[in-house]
Parts: sequence; structure tokens; C-alpha cells
Amino acid sequence: YRRFTEDVDVLVTADGLKRIHDSLEGLGYVRPFEKSKNLRDAVTGVMIDFLVTGQYPGDGKPGPIAFPDPALASEVIEGAQVLELSRLIELKLASGRAAHRGGDLNDVQRLIQTLLLPRNFVNQLDPSVQDVFLTKWEDAQEALKEEP
Repeated sequence: YRRFTEDVDVLVTADGLKRIHDSLEGLGYVRPFEKSKNLRDAVTGVMIDFLVTGQYPGDGKPGPIAFPDPALASEVIEGAQVLELSRLIELKLASGRAAHRGGDLNDVQRLIQTLLLPRNFVNQLDPSVQDVFLTKWEDAQEALKEEP
């Protein structure tokens, strides 16, 4: 489903992040502040947020789910390399546990509704987020009943 935000999230390894900065910084992309790992497109103003392999979603505190290596957790869809659906949902559920990241839980519910994910999709997820997935799955079923 489409959700419009003001930024783009890119999953990278630490080495990949260094190469990106070496290649793009100053060529139309700038750091929003001096030590930021992120970049901003100087023309459009779009922020590029880099999610680094091994770091943690949400509040950044260590937990059972970390950002994966993109080479091991992605697939190509219509020519674009994207995160596998199960990994995306895991990361959003883990992130959504942080008080300021409730939108990630809403994203999971909308994905469940839009893709009509079955309840047993939960078996593809890390056990640490299965309970949250099932809650959002139930919420999605209620929402689907209310749709015209």
C-alpha cells in the first residue's frame, strides 16, 4: 500500500554507508547536521535516512531484532531491491514498540489489510514480535469488516 512520507529509508552496511557518503556528499546531497549518518537532497529537500546493519529499530536499544544485512534480507521486485516482507514487518513491529513510533504499527495493520495476509504469516516472524503481529492482525480483521 502507498504511504507518503517526507523521507526515504535505505538499509546499508557500515561499509556501504561510508561509500555512499564518499560518493554523494557535496554532489547535491548534504548532511542535515555535521555528524549525521543521513543525507538530504539539496534540491528537493528529501531526507535519506540510513538504517545500518546491526543497529536496532525504534528506540535504538539492543533487542532481539536488528537491522539485517541488505544482501541477506532483500529481494528484487520490478527491478528494485527491497526488503523481504517478513523482515520489513518484523522491523516495523520492533520499532513500533517505541512510544514515538506508533505509525509503524499502523503500517503493519495496513499491510495486513491490503495484502490480505493470513494469520499464519506470524510463523515467518521472530518470536519476539509474534504477539504484536497477532494483535495487529485481529485489528486488521475488524477494520476489513467495517470497509464498504
